[in-house]
Amino acid sequence: MSHVPELVCPAGTPAALREAVDAGADSVYCGLQNATNARNFPGLNFSLEDLRASVVYAHAHGAKVLLAINTFATAGKTELWRDAIDAGVDLGVDAIIVADIGVAAYAARTHPLQRLHLSVQASASSPEAIGYYCREFGVKRVVLPRILTVDEITQIASEIPCELETFIFGNHGLMLEGRCSLTNYVTGQSTNMDGVCSPAAQVRFEPGADGAVTTRLGELVIDCFGQGDNAGYPTICKGRYLAPCRTDPYYAFEEPVSLNLAAMLGDLIKAGVHAFKIEGRQRSRAYVKAVVSAFRRAIDTAVRGGDPDVGELLALTEGQKQTAGAFKSKSWR
Repeated sequence: MSHVPELVCPAGTPAALREAVDAGADSVYCGLQNATNARNFPGLNFSLEDLRASVVYAHAHGAKVLLAINTFATAGKTELWRDAIDAGVDLGVDAIIVADIGVAAYAARTHPLQRLHLSVQASASSPEAIGYYCREFGVKRVVLPRILTVDEITQIASEIPCELETFIFGNHGLMLEGRCSLTNYVTGQSTNMDGVCSPAAQVRFEPGADGAVTTRLGELVIDCFGQGDNAGYPTICKGRYLAPCRTDPYYAFEEPVSLNLAAMLGDLIKAGVHAFKIEGRQRSRAYVKAVVSAFRRAIDTAVRGGDPDVGELLALTEGQKQTAGAFKSKSWR
């Protein structure tokens, strides 16, 4: 292989960051405890002191820290995003991940030496879109939306002036990166502006007869599970619904399933991908340790020309199901 891709790993807490670094992460991405990052949940994320100590720890162990400031700034409240940019620079993060054009412009103008990455939330999936961010804001890396085949990624890599990063494992979502309004419709809180998809305060698990469980988001029933079934976290895009076209409840948007591209790492390296990203800032330390360790081995194997095997991670996938999604075929739903 021509290069060894960077392994970029999630950290929802300082403890998870240390686990990821110790397990072999090249970079760890995290967010502050406010609406500037797309995983703004109670009990997660970093205070400024947490981030300061975590940067020191990561750098001492040869890893980088990427700060996700990847939501869209709200009119009249933009100071929160500007302050987050300033804090990340002051604390020595290695890159800031941005999505909002105004946030990117502020970072580029105020801190021209700070490395910027473009979040998947920006939905930049063409050479023209990516080129715009590189030209206007000096973006050095773009995280690609999960809608592209390997052949399309190969073509994009040949036409852009920056590095490419792709997701390889974790939650798959609806792939409307930066554009999903479903949770906002039900709860009034936005994934893209408040950093909250299915806010925990509005999630309910209601036990029923014979061990069944009904899951709700706000007043909306998301799914019903029988005894022994795996009940996933209630997100609208992965719920089952009744509709006039069907006589039984079905997954109208997407079935609960996790992305796993272990078998395609070699193809992605050949395509010109510079960094592999694991999703999971809401996951536990144990999850982070298991997944990062497995993919550290898998990437090293792929670089040597071998066939990676991370079969032991099936138990950690959503619904214990996995897919290569659109990376392999546009026919995937």
